[in-house]
Amino acid sequence: MTEDARRRLLEGLVDYAGLFPPAALSMADAVARYDEYRRGTHAWALGKFVVPVARLAEFESAAQPLLGGGEAWPLALIAGADFGADIRAIGEFVRRVAPKAVVGAIEVKGSTRDAIGMIATNAALLRAHVPDAFDLYVEVPIASDPSVLLEAIASHGLCAKVRTGGVEAGAFPTADQLTRFLGACSAHGVTFKATAGLHHAMRGTYPLTYDSASERGTMFGFLNVFLAAVFTSDGLGPADTRALLEERDASSFAFSSSGVAWRGRAVTAASIRSARARTATSFGSCSFVEPVADLSSLGLL
Repeated sequence: MTEDARRRLLEGLVDYAGLFPPAALSMADAVARYDEYRRGTHAWALGKFVVPVARLAEFESAAQPLLGGGEAWPLALIAGADFGADIRAIGEFVRRVAPKAVVGAIEVKGSTRDAIGMIATNAALLRAHVPDAFDLYVEVPIASDPSVLLEAIASHGLCAKVRTGGVEAGAFPTADQLTRFLGACSAHGVTFKATAGLHHAMRGTYPLTYDSASERGTMFGFLNVFLAAVFTSDGLGPADTRALLEERDASSFAFSSSGVAWRGRAVTAASIRSARARTATSFGSCSFVEPVADLSSLGLL
């Protein structure tokens, strides 16, 4: 049962984005690694393969020998600045690769209500050409209050995406900004995913890139972020949410047969399952090995 609570939190959590910095692998290497992870011991924690729409032909060429040998590859497609122009490319790609690969998510940036409305219109057009039941995530800025944008996202039945870091210290939001984002998602009933800067399980100071002379910076832990989302959806207030996001002591998280506890508060395994499905779905990471290694070192795998 303890393992079940952990699995409900971690299953399918890591969308593999090996094409993106700081890993920035070649398409061939990223595809090969994803295929290896899909066949590995911890494949149950692996989510979608993340690929830009602009590189779909390159992906198709590299992955063709590996597709069709088992379950379909789930993909998360990153649309460009002109989402409307990507619709045809996505539709043609799906017709060529289905059912060997399926589009589970499409991600696009939107920083105004009007932009989100246009994204929703294009998404409706795309659904007429793509049979896959995909979620559409709109990446919104959170330096200022994102509530208006999240309200618009909710009104169109879309999902949100939040950037939680990068390869420079300035790319990381503050704990207050992320707390506000989580609260607004909860208030408006918006499902979200995260991306960047979440290689490690726990909040801490780490190298920002894989360069031996890399600058170090304080990163959010993916356990912090996703447990904060779970607890927030269960009624945790902003002050405590911020404290959870900044928690550095892994022993403060106690998994049990009934769920997980943190400093005198607890959520059930059923709440975790509901939050993963309706609140916080996954995070994009250019590494799958690092999250797995961190979880193993903490005794969570």
